[in-house]
Amino acid sequence: MTDVSLGPVDEIPVGEGRTFVVEHRQIAVFRLRDGSLRALDAVCPHRGGPLADGLADGRVVICPLHGRTYDLKTGCEVSEGDAPVTAYDVRAGDDGTIRLSIDGRVHA
Repeated sequence: MTDVSLGPVDEIPVGEGRTFVVEHRQIAVFRLRDGSLRALDAVCPHRGGPLADGLADGRVVICPLHGRTYDLKTGCEVSEGDAPVTAYDVRAGDDGTIRLSIDGRVHA
């Protein structure tokens, strides 16, 4: 399994997302209000919206362009039934860094 370090967890404010480029892919990592992390493809397949800039709660992120809503655990689009995005396994390492598993996709 390919595990990639993306930098300190503290660089993502609680309740927000940031985009990282990993192996030529844009991946949005969200730091939720409960402190947990979630990771999805960063680009909305509907119209290319930046998902890291969307409104995220504990369960979903809403694309800021046209309101498509994606489940943060599975990547499934739950508002219109559109194509899903890939969700990735992500965690905070013991050293406080974001650890993303590229091969540990939840949904592709």
